[in-house]
Amino acid sequence: MVTAYVMIKANTANVKQLSDAIHGVDAVESCHIVAGDVDLIAKLTADNPDGILEVVGEELRGLEGVEETQTYLTMSEPAAT
Repeated sequence: MVTAYVMIKANTANVKQLSDAIHGVDAVESCHIVAGDVDLIAKLTADNPDGILEVVGEELRGLEGVEETQTYLTMSEPAAT
């Protein structure tokens, strides 16, 4: 399993509606509206890096209002507590 965090810049005034659309993508575990250089941060999981690439390239970037994305793949999972 591969986890990635996607930073999303939006070109829409209705970031809440875009967040709701992102939540509707199967690979998305969570999506948060944030303040800073980006407007949203989404957490994705897939079976492999190609799965992440497919979701970002074909689904997230295709959503109306998505201007730019940056994807960060995790190198390890958090330690169990």
